[in-house]
Amino acid sequence: MNKVSRRSILGGLALVVTSRAWSAEGAETLNVDSREGKIVLARYAANRSGKRPSVFLLHGLRGFERKPRAYERYADALTGKGIDAYFLHYYTETDLRTLAKLGTKERREAYEAERYDAWTERVSTTLATILTRSDSSDRLGLLGFSLGGFVAAATAARDERISALAVLYGGMPDKFAPQVKRMPPLIELHGDADRNVPLQAGEALVTLTKAVGAPGEQVKYTGKGHGFDFADNDPAANDAVERVCRFFQEHLGST
Repeated sequence: MNKVSRRSILGGLALVVTSRAWSAEGAETLNVDSREGKIVLARYAANRSGKRPSVFLLHGLRGFERKPRAYERYADALTGKGIDAYFLHYYTETDLRTLAKLGTKERREAYEAERYDAWTERVSTTLATILTRSDSSDRLGLLGFSLGGFVAAATAARDERISALAVLYGGMPDKFAPQVKRMPPLIELHGDADRNVPLQAGEALVTLTKAVGAPGEQVKYTGKGHGFDFADNDPAANDAVERVCRFFQEHLGST
């Protein structure tokens, strides 16, 4: 795990990981076969016919179950712009069991560092499957939150099918950064009072993106901490959702 850019992802809170069957209300549940077992997706389809771009949401450490409505706000906004939204659960059952037993930050970070390659492979496998759908265009975006932001960034550096990347309070894993040769357009949103993933992690990701010739922007939220966009009735949370949707509209379009 990145010792500079990702300190304690939980900020001292107890980790709660569930192995129950995952689903999202109001969404179509899909399964994708992969080398390490099935990948579960919840699909929110835009109310438009024809081929549409897609954005894949990658959850934080505690999964989509922590605050599903916060993730659904992004899905609602994206589908309203004609973009299909997919909740992508990149954990395997082994990940769920293992993370539930790892009690310290150091042990979690060591495990995550070992799993980035497999997690990025699972994301790319999912993209390949969705691209075969008759309603899917070739315009794909990733939207990652916290740990999912690191997974999204690492995947985007490797997978040229990704046309746009949005990261909430995340960065690039240390072991991937020296190998990065390409990145898609990026927007990174971060609270400057984040004590879990420092602001510098997002800054470094934007700098890296620009260094390989892609546009990158960071939006800083004064006084906001980790997961600020999960708050209900917070203008900053609404602003984050609107910015992310405008970004994907600009780079993916809609039909």
